Amino acid sequence: MLSLNKPLQEFSKLDKCLSKYGTYFEYADEKQVVYSNDANQGDTFVILDGLISLRRGENVLMGITQAPFIMGIADGVMKNDIEYKLVTESRCTGYFLPSSHAIKILEQHQLWREAFCWLAWENRTLELRDLQLIGNNSYDQIRATLIAMVDWDEGLRARIGVMNYIHQRTRISRSVVAEVLAALRKGNYIEMKKGKLVNINHLPSEY
Repeated sequence: MLSLNKPLQEFSKLDKCLSKYGTYFEYADEKQVVYSNDANQGDTFVILDGLISLRRGENVLMGITQAPFIMGIADGVMKNDIEYKLVTESRCTGYFLPSSHAIKILEQHQLWREAFCWLAWENRTLELRDLQLIGNNSYDQIRATLIAMVDWDEGLRARIGVMNYIHQRTRISRSVVAEVLAALRKGNYIEMKKGKLVNINHLPSEY
């Protein structure tokens, strides 16, 4: 989602125990809602393969990440009233189980440390997004988003359109995003191909 290392070893330990009790699913198409805490309150979803976006409310894009990913594990402890959705951006597979059952499994197998590491990572990525966006002007938000995107692997960058992603993540108008991207390309600060980010050469601190 953002430039923080995902706790993969901890995920593997959690998945090993949770997967024994999960109901498996597969989504073949993009833009399918995998998880919504309106519909799935009380369930924990584990994404094993694919690309997903995390959205808040109707329109706010929090970020895009590749599997693995866990959503809803804290619902077994505390109800979440903020509307979050997981939406497929590619073919996705995974499983789900009741969050209350997931908590019992954590207790049984003493996996609290692993769960804490995962939740801490989720929290830090959301904090980093807020730090990049809240209170900053339009150019600073666009600049921060480009820097986050260039940290993605090449395969992910090749799938995600720069202008659409920045617009959905920041809610800055498409016309402003397009104007800034055009200026950055003209100045050879960034390289794009077919609307996708290829490389950042140097981003000026001010626009």
